[in-house]
Amino acid sequence: MEIRDPVHGSIYYSEQEVAVLDTAEYQRLRAIKQLGYAEFSFPGATHNRYIHSVGVGHLAGETFDAIFRVYPFSKPSVKTRFRQVLRLGALLHDVGHGPLSHTTEQVMPHLSELKIQLYKEQEQYGEEAHTVMNHNRRANHEDYTIKYVTDSAISETLRTNFPDIQPIHVACLIDKALHCPDDFFVDNGVDFRPILSQLVSSELDVDRMDYLERDSYFCGTNYGKIDLSWLIQNMTFHRRENKMYLGLNRRALYSFDDFLISRHHMHLMVYCHHKSIIYEEMLNRYLTSPDCTFVLPGDINEYTKYNDYRLHEHLSGANNPWAQRIAQRKPFKVLIEQHNTAESESPEAIKKALEADGIEVIRTSSKARLSKYHTASPEERALQIYVVDQYDRWAQPSPINQTTEIFQRYEGARIIDRIYVAPENLRQAELILKSLKL
Repeated sequence: MEIRDPVHGSIYYSEQEVAVLDTAEYQRLRAIKQLGYAEFSFPGATHNRYIHSVGVGHLAGETFDAIFRVYPFSKPSVKTRFRQVLRLGALLHDVGHGPLSHTTEQVMPHLSELKIQLYKEQEQYGEEAHTVMNHNRRANHEDYTIKYVTDSAISETLRTNFPDIQPIHVACLIDKALHCPDDFFVDNGVDFRPILSQLVSSELDVDRMDYLERDSYFCGTNYGKIDLSWLIQNMTFHRRENKMYLGLNRRALYSFDDFLISRHHMHLMVYCHHKSIIYEEMLNRYLTSPDCTFVLPGDINEYTKYNDYRLHEHLSGANNPWAQRIAQRKPFKVLIEQHNTAESESPEAIKKALEADGIEVIRTSSKARLSKYHTASPEERALQIYVVDQYDRWAQPSPINQTTEIFQRYEGARIIDRIYVAPENLRQAELILKSLKL
C-alpha cells in the first residue's frame, strides 16, 4: 500500500504491515493529536500519532538500509527479519498513548489492572529483566504499548502475518529493560538488539527524526528542520564485545549537533509554548480534583475506545470550573514569563503577593535540556552511540558524548517560569505587579 505523506512523500507498506495498521487498536491513533493543545497556538498542528507512527516506521526501514547496505549477514533471511522487526517496533512504539498523550497518564490505573502476562513471565529472569523496575506503581503509556503488542488483537495480527517474529521480539525493541528469551537478535555470534533498539529510541532515533520534521512542518516553524537525508546516509554500526551499536560517521557530526539544537529549540518555542502549558495545567487540575470522573480503564479493549474526542466530550459535560474553562476556551492568561538557567525566587514571591490580594494564581515551571541522558534509564545509558571516522583508519570509534562539545556547551537546563491569572483578574494583577519591588 502506498501512503502519500506530506513530510516524507510516498511511503510503502506491505500487505502484512497494513494488516497491523488496519486494526482498531492502531486506527485509534488517528484520534489522538501528536501535539495536544498546541493547535491553539499553531493552528496547523492538528496532525495525529497515526501518521507520525507511519512516518517513523518508514524511516526505520530507510535507516536500516543505509546502515547495513553492505553488511555480510549470514543469510539474506536474517537481514530481512531484522529489518522487519525494526519496522514493526517503530510502527508500534506509540500505540499505547492515552488521550492528549502524557497529560492523562495520572488517571491511568494501577499497573496490575492491565494484567500484562509478559511482565509476570519476565520474573524468572530475576535482576536481568523487567523485574528490576517498580511494578507497584501507576501504569503509563509504555505499559499499554507492551500490552497492545503482546496481548491484544495487534499481537494476534503479528503472529498471523509474521510467523518468524514473535510479539515479544517487537516488545524488546520498544522496552530495553525486557529480557529476550531466545537468540532472535543474534547472527554469527553478534547481538544486534542494541543497535535496533537505539534506532527505535535513543539520542538519534527515527522517532525524533520524524516528529521534528513533522511538527515543524505542521506548526509552520523553522526550528525543527534538520538535515535528515545526510544524517541517515551517514548512520553506521560499531561492533563492540560481540554487540552491535549505533554509529555515526564523523563527517555528519555537525548535522548531529544541529539535530540536538533543533529539538532543544522546538521544546523551548513550541512544546513549551505558554498556551499549551496552561491548557495542560488546567487539565491537570481537573484530573486531580475530587470531583473528576474521567479515568482510563485497565481493560485493553475498553482502553481502545478512549481518545481525544472522548476526553473533550467528557470535559464539555463536566460540572467543574477547570473542565469548563478548557471546553469553553477561557484559559488563564500569562502575567509574567521568565527564561532562566537557574531556579529563581521571584516567581514564587509574585505568586504569594497576588494570592495575598485574593487573586487565584497558576505558576508553572517548564524545563528543557539538550540531551535526554540527564534523565535516561540505566539501560539507555549503556547503549552508547559511537562516532566512526571512515577516512582515518587509525582513529578509534568513541562515544558521541565524548566527541562533540555540544553536550558540554548546553549542559544546563533552560527554565521557563510563568505566572498565570484568570482573564478577569489580569488588570488588577498587572497593577499589583507594578507595585512590587523585586
